[in-house]
Amino acid sequence: MTYCVGLLLNEGMVLLSDTRTNAGLDNIATYRKMFHFENPGERIITVLTAGSLSVTQTTIARLRDAIDSPDATPETSVLLAPTMLAVAEIIGDVLARVRRDIDEKLSMAQGASATMIVAGQRKGGGMRMFLIYPEGNFIEATEDTPFLQIGEHKYGKPILDRVVKPTTTLSDAQKAVLLSMDSTLRSNLSVGMPLDLCVVIRDELRIGTLRRIEAGDESFRAMSDAWSHALRDGFSQITI
Repeated sequence: MTYCVGLLLNEGMVLLSDTRTNAGLDNIATYRKMFHFENPGERIITVLTAGSLSVTQTTIARLRDAIDSPDATPETSVLLAPTMLAVAEIIGDVLARVRRDIDEKLSMAQGASATMIVAGQRKGGGMRMFLIYPEGNFIEATEDTPFLQIGEHKYGKPILDRVVKPTTTLSDAQKAVLLSMDSTLRSNLSVGMPLDLCVVIRDELRIGTLRRIEAGDESFRAMSDAWSHALRDGFSQITI
C-alpha cells in the first residue's frame, strides 16, 4: 500500500509520496514512488505511482526506454509529446499494456494493477494533472477538485477537502499535503517514511523544490505535534 497526493494550484503544483512497499507483514521495503521527466525550460513531468511494484517499475522503465530510443516520436516519448494530454495518453497506454502483460504471467487468481498521478507543464501550455487508472483511462484535476490522491487516501482526504483551493499558496499547500500524510501515517502502518516532496512553480518548467523527509525529521515531527495539539484544543472547545 502507499499514499500519494498532488495539488494543482494557481501558483504551481505540490506533490508528495511515501516510500513503503509491503509484500506481507515480514517483508517491508522502501521504494521510490515519485519519478521525474524533465527538460528544464521546456517541460517538467512528475509521475506518482501506487499499486503493484512490478507494474509501476516496468511502466517507468518503458517510458524511459521510449525517451532514449533513436526512434522516439511525439506518439511514444513523454518528452516529445505536444501536450500534457498527450503525455497522459502515452503513460495510460503503457500502463495498460504493462498490466495486461504481467497479468498474463500471473495465475488467474492473482491480478496486478497500479494507478498513477501524472502532473506537469510544457512550454506554451498550462499546468495539468491526471489520475491514470490501471486500464489506461484517466480523469483530470479541475478548479472544483484541485487535488488527486492514489493509494490509501481516505485518512488524508478530510484536511484537503477543508483547506485546499486553487488560490492556496504553495507554502500552505506543502503544509496541507504533509498534514494529510501525517494523518495517514498515524492510521495505516502500510504507509511509511521516508517521504518525497516536490514543488513546481507555474511557468518555470523545472523542479523548484525536491526534498526527502526521513523518519525522525525534526521539522516534520514538530508540525505533527503542533497539529495534534491544535486538534485537541479545538475538540475541547466544542460544546454539544
